[in-house]
Amino acid sequence: MSGLLSGIWLYRHFILSSIRNEFTIRFARSKLGGLWMILNPLAQVVIYALILSNVLAAKLPGIENKYAYAIYLMSGMLAWNLFSEIIGRCLGLFVEQGNLMKKMNFPRICLPVIVLGSCLTNNLLLFVSMAGIFLLLGHSFSASLLLLAPLTLLVVALGLGIGMLFGVLNVFVRDLGQVVPILLQVWFWFTPIVYPPTIIPEQYRPWLNLNPMATLTQAYQQILVYRTLPELGSVFPVAAGGLFMLLLSFFLFRRASAEMVDVL
Repeated sequence: MSGLLSGIWLYRHFILSSIRNEFTIRFARSKLGGLWMILNPLAQVVIYALILSNVLAAKLPGIENKYAYAIYLMSGMLAWNLFSEIIGRCLGLFVEQGNLMKKMNFPRICLPVIVLGSCLTNNLLLFVSMAGIFLLLGHSFSASLLLLAPLTLLVVALGLGIGMLFGVLNVFVRDLGQVVPILLQVWFWFTPIVYPPTIIPEQYRPWLNLNPMATLTQAYQQILVYRTLPELGSVFPVAAGGLFMLLLSFFLFRRASAEMVDVL
């Protein structure tokens, strides 16, 4: 682990310049530039809100705002978009960067770190835009907002752990590149983002505890929607699981790094 961290530090300028170049290339000829990173998830929110707000707004007690459902939906999407983007980007990362890995001598760990930096930047811009929308809708924040930073780290740990694991395996089993997006779609609908957990029959609600993203999205919603502290007791197991996945993926990455270059 110390070797990976030292490699990241030594190549920090390469990482930062790669993140900057990625944004420059992505929006080089776009009239709206980086706004597309915000418009895409917000468009999803608008679609769900228009279709489901009248049905589900009444299921959200404790929010004195006629835009309660839109606020609830945006809060959950903020966590999910970061999680799914990290996994989606890491999934094809080593396959897409195969030529670079063969031609240049640099710590391979820089590649997922570049992806992580890009995803966090996207998420920060999305949060700023959503916060502005919340204020326009008459919804304020509380001091509990400070807990959003450690929660974001948990989402990152879980997403990066799963994403790197799938990314390494995808080099050897390319079918994963088709299967994982489907699994993410199923996972999304089994996470209470579009709907509140209260609409799930009570006998099935304990199954939500097996879904770490259900815990994290609900923590986001507690902070951003209800302006209260999340249940930390439910977050600790998710933190332990995220750390385990992160360490497992780093271990697998180090063991398979040389073999991946040969396969690619």
